[in-house]
Amino acid sequence: MNIALQNWAGLRPARQSRSSLWKSTTGRGPFLLALALALAAGAQEAPRSEFKVPDNVELLRDVQFGTGGGRALKLHILRPKSPPKEPMPGIVYVYGGAWRAGSREAGIRPLVRFAQRGYFCASIEYRLSQEAIFPAQIEDCKCALRFLRAKAKDYHLNPDRIGVWGPSAGGHLAALLGTSGGVPEFEGRGGWPDQSSRVQAVVDWFGPSDFLQMNKAGSTMNHDATNSPESQLIGVPIQENKAKAAWANPITYVSRDDPPFLIMHGDQDPLVPFNQSELLDAALKTAGVTVTFHPVKGAGHGGPGFAKPEVMKQVEEFFDTHLRAAGQSRK
Repeated sequence: MNIALQNWAGLRPARQSRSSLWKSTTGRGPFLLALALALAAGAQEAPRSEFKVPDNVELLRDVQFGTGGGRALKLHILRPKSPPKEPMPGIVYVYGGAWRAGSREAGIRPLVRFAQRGYFCASIEYRLSQEAIFPAQIEDCKCALRFLRAKAKDYHLNPDRIGVWGPSAGGHLAALLGTSGGVPEFEGRGGWPDQSSRVQAVVDWFGPSDFLQMNKAGSTMNHDATNSPESQLIGVPIQENKAKAAWANPITYVSRDDPPFLIMHGDQDPLVPFNQSELLDAALKTAGVTVTFHPVKGAGHGGPGFAKPEVMKQVEEFFDTHLRAAGQSRK
């Protein structure tokens, strides 16, 4: 199965032509869709995915989960048309796109397989960096989790078994959701303040974990530059305000009560250095957190290597292990 991944590819400075952006993508099909969404960055409503959801999956589009910056924030829901008797475990997908491109459309395709297997799934949106700088993005993600818990009974969702998954910038936010449970400054005011935003499992696909170390490990991009995705996320060049950069780093908040992590990263990633996942893996292990680190051999920044059956099987097994109750059916 191919999976559309928004990432740093195609998000070079404006001087690069649109035709060259198309050439910079890895793979075809859904990856070109991902780039098309990236080129549409700045629009609040991205084009709808042409992917047809299977007949055994229900797709609920554009459900408002809260507000951010004075506007509505929305998510897509995917769930089995014939739900199990017991409340379903949940998976929240956070799209990538260097925090300045992408949309909730990106989560539809990868989440279908989980909805077919009895999971309640949500692909959420968050404000992009050209609309609002950090911590707006993590505030919006946490708001979505609080909303889902507030509506858990209506949605037949188990509020105590919710995992999160994201690639690239979405991997950064997924990891930050995992490590920043209980950090009140990231909760925001989007709604549902009486609910928890903690997650019970994290799948981080090649997300940055320590902005200040990215250039040291080698990359085709200058992450310290004024126009880098990381600098634009926090509103200043990262090396000129190290405290603010550290504030946005998932690695800053690692503690022993963090949920289990599955970290996957292509060992040939030219954009987000492979070392970023090594650093997070080491920090989690030092803190005593359950973590599995799986290098994807030969893979770059996303691309076909992450659509291989053995990669997706690991994601399935990880969520099944940490989110399903003992004896719960797997449809």
